Amino acid sequence: MAVRKIRTGNDPILKKKCKTVPEVDDKARQQLDDLMDTLHSSDNGAALAANQAGILRRMIVIDYEGYYLKLVNPVIVESSGSQECVEGCLSFPNRFGKTIRPARVKVEALDENGHEVSYTVVGEMAKCFCHEIDHLDGEVFIDKVYEYVGIDE
Repeated sequence: MAVRKIRTGNDPILKKKCKTVPEVDDKARQQLDDLMDTLHSSDNGAALAANQAGILRRMIVIDYEGYYLKLVNPVIVESSGSQECVEGCLSFPNRFGKTIRPARVKVEALDENGHEVSYTVVGEMAKCFCHEIDHLDGEVFIDKVYEYVGIDE
């Protein structure tokens, strides 16, 4: 396991679409472990997408709100409602802004053993899933911010 460098700001990898992982093998599991180690080495992170750590594969890790997840090829298959969110991101330190996200999402993915999993979540976890899956599509939260709410110094 290893802690990887978190890509920040205008790093071009943050705007690239990640590739589908063809199979959950030892390499994928190692990368998921690295992502979780990288997340845990951060001061204020809830989740991390693979491209934030320089890996262009569709993988995310989450350690937030009682969830500890290592997911491969996550997809939002249903969403409903809307909520105003305040978001931050490890790739954009000390920047926080208001966004509008679905209030409820259903996500399907593979776990670290290649088993199909499904999560239906609301509120903060819905925001978290949307934020991380956006990363996999080369989208960053600052492009969705309609109002900045300050800088945490």
